[in-house]
Amino acid sequence: MIWKTRRAILDLTHQARVMGILNVTPDSFSDGGEHFNTETALAHARRMIVEGAELIDIGGESTRPGAVPVPAGEEIARTVPVIAALRAEWDGLISIDTTKAMVAAAALDAGADIVNDVSGLLADHEMARVCAESGCGVVVMHRQGTPQTMQKSPRYDDVVIEVREFFSERLLTLVAAGIDSVAVCFDPGIGFGKTLDHNLALLRALGEISAAGRPLLLGVSRKSFIGKILGDDLIDAREWPTVALTANAREQGVMLHRVHSVRPNIEALRMTEAILAARRTDKGLERDASATA
Repeated sequence: MIWKTRRAILDLTHQARVMGILNVTPDSFSDGGEHFNTETALAHARRMIVEGAELIDIGGESTRPGAVPVPAGEEIARTVPVIAALRAEWDGLISIDTTKAMVAAAALDAGADIVNDVSGLLADHEMARVCAESGCGVVVMHRQGTPQTMQKSPRYDDVVIEVREFFSERLLTLVAAGIDSVAVCFDPGIGFGKTLDHNLALLRALGEISAAGRPLLLGVSRKSFIGKILGDDLIDAREWPTVALTANAREQGVMLHRVHSVRPNIEALRMTEAILAARRTDKGLERDASATA
C-alpha cells in the first residue's frame, strides 16, 4: 500500500507513520494557545520531528464541537508563516488542516504537501480543483454536520456501512475531478458527528471501512470519548488510552496515526509491528514444516 503526496510516496506496506499535530489556534480543545506564534510552533514541530514524526499537520482553525469559524485570511495568517519556516529547515511532509480552498492553495504555495480536510472536500467546491492541480496528498475525513452542529444529535442506521459508503462515493467523485486515487487516504472522523457508541463501532471495524484499498488515517488523540469511558475529564488522563488505541488500530491495519504525543505512540506502533512480524514468521515456519512433512 502506498500514499502519494506532492513531495514523496509513502510505502505503508509494513511500517506505520505518525503525523504530529500542530495547532496554531487559540481555542483547540487540547492545546489551544500553546503554539500560537511562529517561534513556539516551530519549536514544537522540531520536538515532534526528533521524536519520530514523519508528517506535521498544521491547523489554523479549531474543529472541536462548537468552535467558531475563522475567516480564510486569518487562517492563512496563522498557518502560512509556520509552514514556510518549517519547509525552509525540514524536508519531511507538511499537511495543512483546512476546509477552505483559499487556505489550502496558500499553504501549498508555502511548501505544504498534503491537504487534510475534515469536511471530506465538501465544504468548499474549489477544494478538489486545488488538490488536483497541485498533485498533493489528500486526507478525506467523514463527519456528520459542522463543528457547530455535529454533536447535537448524530444518528446513523449503521455507522460502519455509512462511513464506508461515504468513502467509496468520495473516491469516485474526487478521481473524476482529477485527483489521483493513490493520493487519497481516509479518516473515519472519530468524534465528528458521532456518539460514543458510533466511535466504538468504527474503532472495532477499522479493517472494514476503507475504499479501494486506500490507507486510513486515524485521529483519536486525547479525544473526549476517552474521558467519557474513563470517567475523567483531565486531558492528561487520555494520553495512555490514546497509545492503546494506536496499537489496536495498527493491529487492524491502520498505517497513519495523527497524534499530539509522538514518541509513546511510535513506540507502541513499533512494538505492535514486531509482534505482527513474529506472527508472520511463525506462519511461514508452519507452512515450511507442513511442506516437508
